[in-house]
Order: sequence, then structure tokens, then C-alpha cells
Amino acid sequence: MPEGHTIHAQARRLDRAFRGRPVRVSSPQGRFADSAALLDGGVFEAAEAAGKHLFLHHEGDRIVHVHLGLIGSFSVVPHDHGDGDVPVTGTVRLRIRDDAHVADLRGPNLCELVTEEKHDAVLAKLGPDPLREDADPDRAWAKISRSGRSIAELLMDQSVLAGVGNVYRCEVLFRHRVDPFRPGREIRRATWDVLWEDITALLPLGVAFGQIITMTDQVEDAQEWIARAPEEVDTYTATLTGAAHGTHYERRFFVYKRTAEPCLQCGSTIRTEKVAGRQLYWCGRCQRRR
Repeated sequence: MPEGHTIHAQARRLDRAFRGRPVRVSSPQGRFADSAALLDGGVFEAAEAAGKHLFLHHEGDRIVHVHLGLIGSFSVVPHDHGDGDVPVTGTVRLRIRDDAHVADLRGPNLCELVTEEKHDAVLAKLGPDPLREDADPDRAWAKISRSGRSIAELLMDQSVLAGVGNVYRCEVLFRHRVDPFRPGREIRRATWDVLWEDITALLPLGVAFGQIITMTDQVEDAQEWIARAPEEVDTYTATLTGAAHGTHYERRFFVYKRTAEPCLQCGSTIRTEKVAGRQLYWCGRCQRRR
């Protein structure tokens, strides 16, 4: 399932392509046809990301609520067909286009036209999103500090923390040596503070480079590149369409999907167990902090 950085990157791609301009909206598949007809020809006002939810604000207070689920994708690519037809590839639930770009939504868990009230209700149920300016880590801590559930489970609960998925969960807990099975109420506030700080540092890298980056050498290189040449990073980011992961950095992790392999820090065997519906990966020797 796409994690929060993917949805924020998607919102930025849509804004870059369409914000403030009239768009053509259709549903080649047909399942969103009636709603698409209401949006067709109107101005695309803004895209908004909140955790794993995407909201497309259109003229006339019309909002499309999208959740990609496990298999959904939403590409935004340039085209040279002008006002002519752009060929459809695959099963496209929602298409947004103008004379320069086309955005195709495929396989979403949810795609529906909603009211402002429904939009607000969805936001109200979410925990703080580390990529939003209104994120408040104290809101998440209030739930974590009272819970008997494990920190590994809590990090996946979108009502506690919005946007963090399985890869970030596994990697961040390892990066700070936190026991994934420690109940939230036994986690120290200082530990939560470093987890939050790391999450808020890592997710923007995911947005910028289109891939999850957690290895220390890669994180340091990405942060240095952003500080040294932000315009170069922006140029790279603009080439990402959402049709595939970024490829600037080699895809490697500390523990994620490294079952039975040796821990890169201590050599102990990486373990795995299903927690909150997803496979958790951790090192039993390194991760003892609470």
C-alpha cells in the first residue's frame, strides 16, 4: 500500500500539472462517469494530501476523495496530443487532462465525489500527518502513552499517526533501536520525540526522490544534496510521474524484507511476524529500547 510520502508527492504532481486551470475530466472505465461529468470543464483548484487520503478540489466546492488502497496508482504524465485524444492504457477509473498533461487513476480502493462535510469528517478521524504543516506530535503521543497496544501496531493506526506505513514503521523502529512489541504506555516520551523527529525528516525525502530512503549513508547524501542544490532536486522530482518508484538511490533497507538475513549492525538474524495485518521485520538483539 502506498505510504504517506507517495500521496503527498501525488498531490504535488497534480498541482504542478493542473492547479488553477480548467481541465477535462472523464472515466474511461465508466464507474465514475456521472461524477466526472459534473467536473468536466471546471477549474482544478488544488490537490490535498492527508495521510493516505487524497482530495482533489474542483470548482464549485466539488471534492474527489481518493484512496489508492493496496493496488491503486495515479500517474501524471506530459503528452503531446494537444486537444486530441490521448490513448487509454489499462483500466482507468478517473482521467484528468489538459493540453499538456494527463493524469490516470487505476485500481483505487476509493474514488468518490464528496461534500466539504465528508472531507472534514475524514480529516477529523486521522492522527497527525508528519508532512502537513498542521501536524501536532502531542496528539499522537496522547494516544500512544495511554495504549496497551504495541508501538509497532500503533504506528500503523492511521487514527494515531497518518501516513506512516509498514516500511517506515520497520525502518524507523530499527534506526532508534525500539522494541516493536513494547506497549505504547511503556514508551518513554524521549523515545517518541526521536521517532517523530526521524519520521518528519525521512518522509520529505520520500516525496523529493519518489522512494523510501532510510539507510544512513543514503539519508545523509539526500539531505546534503537538497541543502546544496535544491533546484537540482526540484528538477529531478519534476521528472517523476508516479508511474514507478524513483531510482536515484539503490533500494536497500536495514530490516524491511530481510527475513533470516544477518542484521547489518550486530549480525543477529532478522525476524518477522505479522503485526497489524502486515509483516513486521526487526532485530531482537538491537531493538530493546523503550
